[in-house]
Order: sequence, then C-alpha cells, then structure tokens
Amino acid sequence: MKGGAAGLGKLVSALPRFERARVLVVGDLMLDEYIWGAVSRISPEAPVPVVQVRSESVRLGGAANVAANLRALGAQVSLVGVVGNDIAGERLVHELERIGIKGDAVLVDRGRATTIKTRVVAGSQQVVRFDRETVADLPPSGGRTLSGRLSDLLPEADALVISDYGKGVITGPLVRALLPLARRHRVPVVVDPKLALFRFYRRVTVITPNTHEAAAAAARPIRSEDDLVAVGKTLRARLDADSLLMTRGEEGMSLFERDGSVTRIPAVAKEVYDVTGAGDTVVATLALGLAARLPVRQAAMLANQAAGVVVGKVGTATVGREELAQAVLDGAGPPLPRRDPSGERTG
Repeated sequence: MKGGAAGLGKLVSALPRFERARVLVVGDLMLDEYIWGAVSRISPEAPVPVVQVRSESVRLGGAANVAANLRALGAQVSLVGVVGNDIAGERLVHELERIGIKGDAVLVDRGRATTIKTRVVAGSQQVVRFDRETVADLPPSGGRTLSGRLSDLLPEADALVISDYGKGVITGPLVRALLPLARRHRVPVVVDPKLALFRFYRRVTVITPNTHEAAAAAARPIRSEDDLVAVGKTLRARLDADSLLMTRGEEGMSLFERDGSVTRIPAVAKEVYDVTGAGDTVVATLALGLAARLPVRQAAMLANQAAGVVVGKVGTATVGREELAQAVLDGAGPPLPRRDPSGERTG
C-alpha cells in the first residue's frame, strides 16, 4: 500500500505543473444547449413525457469541451476549429473567451452551421436530444486556413489534441500535414478518433478509441478480455503509435504500449449520472499529463481519475485541478498499476 500511496502522491505533485503547460487543440467545435425541467405527467396527445421547463443553459461541447477541460485544469490553451456565421457560433466564441481562451484561431465559415446539440433533461435523466449541424468536409480553402493557423501555433505547444467528431473539420489532408509537423517539433499528439480517419492517425503519441471504435477499426468483435487485448495490440502496431488507450466505460481503460505491455486501469467513478463529454475529459487530462512530462501510464491514471469525477455530474462538465487532486488523495482509484508475473500490468 505504501507504494500505491507514493504513486498517487506523485500524480498530485505533478498537478501544479499544469499551469505552465501550453496545449493546442484542433477539432469539431460544438455548442451544448440544455433545457432543464421536471416531469410529472404523460402527454394526452402522445405517450411522451411533458417536461415543465425551469431553466436553460449552454456549455461548450466537442473540441471546445476539451479546451474547457484543459482550462479548468489550469493549462494555457489555443483552440483551432470552425463555427458558422450564426448566433450559435458567436455564443460559442463568447463562452470560450469567458473562460480565457482566445477565439482568434476559430474560423468562421459562412457555408456551414455551428453544431448545436440540444438536450432536454428532467431531473438527472436526459429525455431527448436533437442535433443541428453541418456534416461535410471543409473545402480545400478552409483546410489551408486551418493548416496555416496550426503551423503558427504548434511550435509553441507542449502537446497537441486532435478531437475528431466526424463533422468535417478534421480531414485526411489536414492530418497528413499536421502529424509530420508535430513530430518535427517533438510535440506529443493525443487523438480522440472517429472511424473514418482512423488509418490516418499513424505514429501519434496516444490514440484513444472506445471499445466500439476499436473493434470496428480492427474488423474484429470484442467478446472477451482476450479479444480486447488482441484488438488493442493489433491497432497500436498497425498505427505504429507509441500507445493506445482504449476507453471501456464501466470497465475503465486499457493502455497498450510500444513495449508490448498492457495496463488495465479500473474505473473509479463512485456514482455515474451522465457520461456526456467524459471522453473529452480523458483526452484533455491525458494530453496535459504528457505536456507536464508525466509518463503515459501516470497520465492515463490521472485521466481515469478525472473521468471518474465528471461522470458524477449532470451534463457536459469539467473537472478542476483541486477536484482532481482531492479525488486522487481520497483514494477514489487503486494504486498505480504494476506488472504481474505474466508481463501484463494490473490495476
């Protein structure tokens, strides 16, 4: 137990370094709208609940939520993405600037709408979600503009996050231009992928598919732990990535490293109210850990702890540095994983 306590202490002692870290985020920006209310009856018009609306709010979503999580943990953040020439886009940029993220690297595209996800929540239960969005690749001119902005910002970054939600901001040409540039400047790259561009994410530092995405990318169903290990190792090798962190919901995470080791990281959430945006929290914390020069296994442990905090909140949420430190010190998770005699690390 002493070794575990010492390991957790090392994680907490790394958190003050987050303030000096500079993280660049590129991806699909979204505005998350919430309509909060209560349900006391079923509609006489159709078998659906009637929600008595009590309040409404907006939160940053997608790559913007990654950026918000980074800011909540104290990082200096630059964000590159696209919004439409609409009220939602203006509101999104306003929310970014309100938390200290400049919107000058956000491109306004008159040909597309800002992605809006509207959720109706009764109590802590989501009743329905409806989306308004443009799902199409940026035109070449827009891609060149984004590439130029990324080229200007990347040399000053301590880590890069690619947040791919499949809405068209992240494209094959953009990735092919960006990854060699990151390698040239020795900037670690963390990717939250979608299946369409999976094969483009070669030689990244960490890629973070969930089990569904990993199974689809490997064209192999995951029905057992053996299947999962085989898929994780296959994908990491195929992409020549330094590491692959597979997120597994209530089963936690599994980290696959270049040396062939597998680290199982059990979930630490005490109560799960809402998993919305938890993946954004994972990639933000993971990237920030790498930017603070933590080994990938320790960065993954911190990311797991952060996810355990945000799923205990309703709606798209962030975790602050003090919250994260307290979660670690409270023993919300197990000791740092260790290698067992078979060569596999266990939590």
